[in-house]
Amino acid sequence: MNIYAPVKGNLKEIEKVNDEVFSQKMLGEGVAVVANDSNVVAPISGVITAVFPTNHAIGITSDEGVEVLLHIGIDTVELDGKGFTGYVKLGDEVNVSDQLVSVDFNFIQDEGYEGDLIMVITNSANYENIQIMNINKVEVNDILMVIE
Repeated sequence: MNIYAPVKGNLKEIEKVNDEVFSQKMLGEGVAVVANDSNVVAPISGVITAVFPTNHAIGITSDEGVEVLLHIGIDTVELDGKGFTGYVKLGDEVNVSDQLVSVDFNFIQDEGYEGDLIMVITNSANYENIQIMNINKVEVNDILMVIE
């Protein structure tokens, strides 16, 4: 199964994210994107299984059972939703590239927060192999991970 890029930007290894929960893969295997666009789209088709009221984190579960968490920024929950506009709610069905949220990454950085978009497979232990693609510049819908 392919997991697609949710935003345009530059790929960053999850180990380099400035948050131990993600960098040490406590929530699972994943990647980060240093975004240079405000539109965040669905990296898989599935059902929205989590939406934080602040719109900084969204969970999607595919029909095949793959659980993807998109977490936008480090400690951005503290912004209480400022800089985020959500377009989905719990239970919505989405397809790859459907818009989930728009983010004012400049505002996030101006407020002193890191804006890495972190994408984690929260049930990675269920899969034999999760291959991370070796791409530097990321376009929306580039394949970032392949799950076997």
